[in-house]
Amino acid sequence: MTEKEPHGPSASSTSSPQLERGLSERHIQMIALGGAIGTGLFMGAGKNIAVAGTSILIIYALVGFFMYMVMRAMGEVLLSKLDYRSFADFVADYLGPKASFYLGWSYWLSWVVTCIADVVVCGGYMQYWFPEMSAWIPALITLGILCLFNLLSVKMFGEAEFWFALIKVITIVALIFTGLWMVATGWTSPDGVRASLQHLSDPAVFLPHGVTGFLAGFQIAIFSYTGVELLGTMTAETREPEKILPKAINAIPLRIIIFYMLSMVVIIAVTSWAAISPDVSPFVTLFAKAGLPAAAAIINFVALTSAMSSANSGVYSSTRMLYGLSVEKHAHWQFRILSKSTRIPVRSLFFSCFCMLSGTLLLFLVPNVMTLFTIVSTLAAILVIYSWGMILVAYLAYRKQRPELHAQSQFKMPAGIVMSWISLLFFAFSVVIMVFDPDTLAALCAMPFWFLLLWVVWRVKARKAHTLKAVRSA
Repeated sequence: MTEKEPHGPSASSTSSPQLERGLSERHIQMIALGGAIGTGLFMGAGKNIAVAGTSILIIYALVGFFMYMVMRAMGEVLLSKLDYRSFADFVADYLGPKASFYLGWSYWLSWVVTCIADVVVCGGYMQYWFPEMSAWIPALITLGILCLFNLLSVKMFGEAEFWFALIKVITIVALIFTGLWMVATGWTSPDGVRASLQHLSDPAVFLPHGVTGFLAGFQIAIFSYTGVELLGTMTAETREPEKILPKAINAIPLRIIIFYMLSMVVIIAVTSWAAISPDVSPFVTLFAKAGLPAAAAIINFVALTSAMSSANSGVYSSTRMLYGLSVEKHAHWQFRILSKSTRIPVRSLFFSCFCMLSGTLLLFLVPNVMTLFTIVSTLAAILVIYSWGMILVAYLAYRKQRPELHAQSQFKMPAGIVMSWISLLFFAFSVVIMVFDPDTLAALCAMPFWFLLLWVVWRVKARKAHTLKAVRSA
């Protein structure tokens, strides 16, 4: 995490310091969709519905609304200065280099952890066809494939992610329409469950596990929305960001909320709450209960590609964030060296993938995929909440320090100051309620050690900089 300048050629002379602006509007839209619609929906939805019942719809609506507020705050500040590479840059501007250091490394870790959760789940999906296979084998193969994808040019990466994300979007749309058709025709499954919207209105399944179950649903819901803020890491590689970003920020959160809400409605209406297992993807269960095992296998394949797509976004984002940290001298200078042919920060990519590989090997210690997924997704959710919170705090500082930029902005956050404070309170509440679940509590207790490590590294880094300054002035 520390900075060490080379004695030979500088990073800038080794390669071009500029990333390639190779991402178009359709790439941006699909990468953000692909990052957000992943294992949180295809795998985590089952557990969320099981613990929260139909109140899960309220949870997803609430988290989605506040996530949109974060996006609007981020968009306004990013577009106030087009030199910003990511939201870490404006955090540095308004909150100082220390805040940027903490945010950059925490966001990097959030995507490393998210990617671990995604590839672990890939291993679980492969066991659908190969039940005797150890989950760590397909998990490692998946990680290797994604590393190769990200060695390509950013345009090629954008194309690959576009098609990855398109598959899952088409599948979700098909699932929603199929479910609505089942409800409209009163379709009855082989085990006697009739598809009906009455499954949603049953008072007994609104809070089946009381308030405790309702609160437990927030963690995976927040994890499910992780990835929307990817838009804020792609500014430096986006063509015409001043035109593309506002459209994407307004459209993508709404689409994701609609996809999540309608998917939940269809799953509960067709399968009923009682038939949903927390340990199995509800999408696979829906078609399996419909007596369509071939369709269930297809959905399992789509869920697999979905997890790969989300993990792919994670590899991309962690690599770019590490590159940005290096440019700001918050990470080793070698992490900002770009490939001469593809303009990819290759060393950042390899280091991030190595950390993901190390985390994936946790499957040896925790062989149960769902248990490990819960722990890892909680860690990611906490880190994402911290990142979203820092974006909002930086927005408040921007409003205080640069009111003239806010006045000139063509993309103002609605009720900016008030909504920032309300959003911060909501995220604080989301962290506090993690105390009540044993799995989420374990992840919550681990977080102080990460921030302690960052504090130690920052102190060492600051002391070295002070010593170097003293030597130069002497």
